[in-house]
Amino acid sequence: MTGSARPWTKFYPPETPHDLGPLEYPHLPAMIRRASATFSKQPAFTLGLPNGSQGSITFEEADRLSDQFAVYLREVAGFKPGDRVAIQMPNCLAYPIAVFGTLKAGLVMANTNPLYTTTEMVHQFTDSGATGLIVIDLFATKVAEVLPKTSIRTVVVVSISDLLPPLKRLIIKAVQKYVKKMIPPITFPHTTMTQALTAGADRIAAGADPTVYARSLTHGSVAALQYTGGTTGVAKGATLTHGNLVANTMQGLEMWKPFLRFGQEVMLTALPLYHIFAFTANLIIFYLVGGRNVLVPSPRPLSNLKAVMLGEPITWFTGVNTLFAGLMHEPWFQEKPNWSLRGSVAGGMALVPVIGERWEAMTRTPIYQGYGLTETSPVATLNPFQRPKRESIGVPVPGTDVRLVDDQGRDVPPGEAGELLVKGPQVMQGYWQRPDETAKVLRDGWLATGDIALVDEDHYIQIVDRKKDMILVSGFNVYPNEVEAVIATHPAVADTAVVGVPDDEFGEIVVAFVATKEDVTEDAIRQHCKRSLTGYKVPRMVVFKQDLPKTNVGKVLRKDLRDEAEQAYLQRKTG
Repeated sequence: MTGSARPWTKFYPPETPHDLGPLEYPHLPAMIRRASATFSKQPAFTLGLPNGSQGSITFEEADRLSDQFAVYLREVAGFKPGDRVAIQMPNCLAYPIAVFGTLKAGLVMANTNPLYTTTEMVHQFTDSGATGLIVIDLFATKVAEVLPKTSIRTVVVVSISDLLPPLKRLIIKAVQKYVKKMIPPITFPHTTMTQALTAGADRIAAGADPTVYARSLTHGSVAALQYTGGTTGVAKGATLTHGNLVANTMQGLEMWKPFLRFGQEVMLTALPLYHIFAFTANLIIFYLVGGRNVLVPSPRPLSNLKAVMLGEPITWFTGVNTLFAGLMHEPWFQEKPNWSLRGSVAGGMALVPVIGERWEAMTRTPIYQGYGLTETSPVATLNPFQRPKRESIGVPVPGTDVRLVDDQGRDVPPGEAGELLVKGPQVMQGYWQRPDETAKVLRDGWLATGDIALVDEDHYIQIVDRKKDMILVSGFNVYPNEVEAVIATHPAVADTAVVGVPDDEFGEIVVAFVATKEDVTEDAIRQHCKRSLTGYKVPRMVVFKQDLPKTNVGKVLRKDLRDEAEQAYLQRKTG
């Protein structure tokens, strides 16, 4: 199913091209500048806190501020083209400024989950070779511990309240620091975002030209290292170029464009922008169409969304199955009499059909499911908006080809399941400095996804299983090897294996099987994991066994454990 043989294109919207064609933009800064000029006076980003919307910046301001930040990075901080800068913060007004400024400066950004433990931070910072870090002030304690173990020499500290009107900024920061005591002392050398922007503005006033840094960028220039476990438990940086991200933006936009009102839409961004789904769909695509993004720093608890969902005229919403399911349990959500929503897009994990049905019934608006990977920037397939199929991940986006193959790499006959391979301009260049891992998944330009799929008579794709052992919790990858390695360090543990169990709310949960050398409690194992693992990686359930089932060569039989885990989880839920 390649090239001219793309039968699924007959289900594209009439306005959608069957192929992508030449890319209109040479790099992401050009795309950002075009949108900024087109929608200059309109609001681009709004900060949505639990007590409601707190302030906005326009497209013109986003462009100007990110220019200032780019000049700071190059002229003041002294970064060179291609240097890596880690960006570690939740959704806030400073996030797009940091991203746009880093890209405009000709640098490479490395999105970092702000919930990472110090162990995870050290790995990602050292693996990427980051020499700069833009980080939220809430995590200053972790940063202080991490810095001596990395090559980071410049740290810019941002605040949730940055770029708000002065009075609001003062109040929010005072509440965070003195009332809630959320902001720890900053004990390492740093520059604040405000200071960085002022320094950049001064250099521009003195004649610095922020447009020169992007002149050497091409489609092949690296834009981002987006970390993922890939096929193993070791986090690797998917090398995404400007061409990859520009192409994927155009691919998603071509499918979505007929249903968008340019310059009029309002997107609720509750998913973290450091996740590739929200990064491309919410930040980049929506900026290009002149939409306003309402940025929610944290959707947990879900009551954090109440004020903005009830008070803002939201027209589009992206989410994962967990988020959709959780919101529908909220009384305030159930009681909302009418919605300004025009549609929602589900990704990051499989949308459970019954959740999709309930969402559409409750909001009286459609929900569309897509599919992608970090390695595909991320969108590979999307349901045509005028002809969706609820249990399908849709069809390949323009310029994308797919194959289903068996274990020997041969195309499977029609109607049979096979591993899904993807080829297109959005496929990563490889894993950062990992040629061995790259070779495992990239073959003659085809990306082996590790997902087993079926294609129906209309060439819509349905994911039926995963070839990998990866566990998908609320759209985030959890790799058993990583969790097992942490559990194995507990002195009471003799052997361990980790599997995923289906769950209607989270997609899957992590279940750990543990054989012990001495008495230990389930809570002790979980607390041990919490010291080294982000929350979604910590096992929700621990099952103790004398021995783990293994093959005659000592390999754990995960399939047997999955069956046992499902039974144990069901008993715990019902008993």
